[in-house]
Amino acid sequence: MSALTSLNRNLFGDFFEPSSSLGYFIRPLHGEALTDAFKVDVKETPTAYVLHAELPGVKKEDLHITVDASKVTISGEVRQYDEEKKDEKIVRSERYFGSVMRSFQLPQEVDESLSDAKFENGILELSLAKKTSTGTKTIQVK
Repeated sequence: MSALTSLNRNLFGDFFEPSSSLGYFIRPLHGEALTDAFKVDVKETPTAYVLHAELPGVKKEDLHITVDASKVTISGEVRQYDEEKKDEKIVRSERYFGSVMRSFQLPQEVDESLSDAKFENGILELSLAKKTSTGTKTIQVK
């Protein structure tokens, strides 16, 4: 019975897997589909949050970062198009285009003016400065 259960799980997984090897499911026009979530490491220091995100194939100008209080959104586009040259015929093309996006809710608000972003070799490094709280204020009653 366990062999049958294992077979059913594999078939069910293959049915919904976009890169299924069964051959009769629709595949992306160009290569494999982009993953909907890229890998990210988040570290915390006393003054900032440091994020490292893997974004292979994304160009610096196609990368967008937005900050809204403690919510950080990273999005990017991959653009790889077919090109044909005279006297050439494309036999197979695995290039593609698409977009990816992830949002994070950090435990503390981010100070955008003191934050920094670097992008090199497909790795985004974000240093998001923590917003300093002004603490509790008291109001004198007159």
